[in-house]
Amino acid sequence: MKPVSGGIDFGTSNSTAGLAAPDGPRLVALEGDNLTIPSAVFFNFEDDRTYFGRRAIADYTAGSEGRLLRALKSVLGTSLIREKTRIKAHQMAFTDIIGGFVSFLKQRLDEEAGQDVENIVLGRPVHFVDDDAAADAQAQSELAAAARSRGFRNIAFQFEPIAAALDYERNVQREELAFIVDMGGGTSDFSIVRVSPRRRAAADRRDDILANAGVHVGGTDFDRLLSMRKVMPELGYGTETKDGKRNLPAAYFFDLATWQRINLLYTSRAMNELRQVRYEAARPDLVERMIEIVRQRQGHALAGKVEAAKIALTDLPRAGIDLDMVEKGLSVDVTVADLAGAIETAVRRVTDTIAATLTGAGVTADRIDTVFLTGGSTAVPVVRQRVLSLFPSARLVEGDLFGSVGTGLTIDAGRKFG
Repeated sequence: MKPVSGGIDFGTSNSTAGLAAPDGPRLVALEGDNLTIPSAVFFNFEDDRTYFGRRAIADYTAGSEGRLLRALKSVLGTSLIREKTRIKAHQMAFTDIIGGFVSFLKQRLDEEAGQDVENIVLGRPVHFVDDDAAADAQAQSELAAAARSRGFRNIAFQFEPIAAALDYERNVQREELAFIVDMGGGTSDFSIVRVSPRRRAAADRRDDILANAGVHVGGTDFDRLLSMRKVMPELGYGTETKDGKRNLPAAYFFDLATWQRINLLYTSRAMNELRQVRYEAARPDLVERMIEIVRQRQGHALAGKVEAAKIALTDLPRAGIDLDMVEKGLSVDVTVADLAGAIETAVRRVTDTIAATLTGAGVTADRIDTVFLTGGSTAVPVVRQRVLSLFPSARLVEGDLFGSVGTGLTIDAGRKFG
């Protein structure tokens, strides 16, 4: 039986997987008919089973006792990868949790292919970790090790914006200079690529890649920044100690607002520290709200409400974040302007990286024929407006926001592994 190759886009917020076939790349349904799956893992303590994706989030939201983990990709290359989290009576390493999610994706590929899929191209951001080459290399090594431990034998990597470019190139009618914008949950990555009907058949495209750049800014950062701006003050962030000499320590609020750090608060030590913060606070009533969220293990639910408000602001001028979990009737109103203000510094880092990408390629913005957008964070209004304003003469093409990278990785797998 001829070996089958595949591609996996292991994303911070969502993931896809596809198979290379003679008639072209094909994404595989991962949950029912859904081609995407939230990158979420839930250890259900009630039935001692592990669930992934929408089922994981649904069980958690329904109040099942257990432990939810999201934004696992953001742990790669950081000190958190060496941490362990308590799953009932056991401590589980993040490497094993990531491996379990990769194993789920491989199982779906194997089932769809009808055989063991040994060859895989994994997507990676231009930088897993900003300004740290050693940590970046370590992150790729950690992801490769997770894939190898779950049965993939031949593993290659491709930059996610290059994968998006390969997907876009399938439909081009003439030679173009394309600026690829891939903004996902954890990173924003950019490539300038020469694409054409003639070039797309070539196996080696190194000469067509004029520049790659990336920055560790994405949708989960927007969630955190919005939460810190609008929600955490309702829990005591920014308030003083009762002696008026300093503000309460920010680290606990930062952890509660950051998807991959929420579980750090679910320890007896953290709870004791929060009680001490409440004792020292000028507004202990606000800190008590935070303690209640941690006590109920509702941190991910809160982060989900913030994320939902951010998404709602794509189409609406305002949205609400209800905090009924701690106080009946308590809610926070957020507007498009609130979101724009909260993420302004992060958006500036994105536009600065775009400028650096152009400089690296030695081209000016007016030379770009097409701007190709993919990744869910390109839907955030202020982000889209600021990015497109840099290319006033370019044609805008929107790819599959959640599937373009996975499709491109699958195309690359077909080329790399034949």
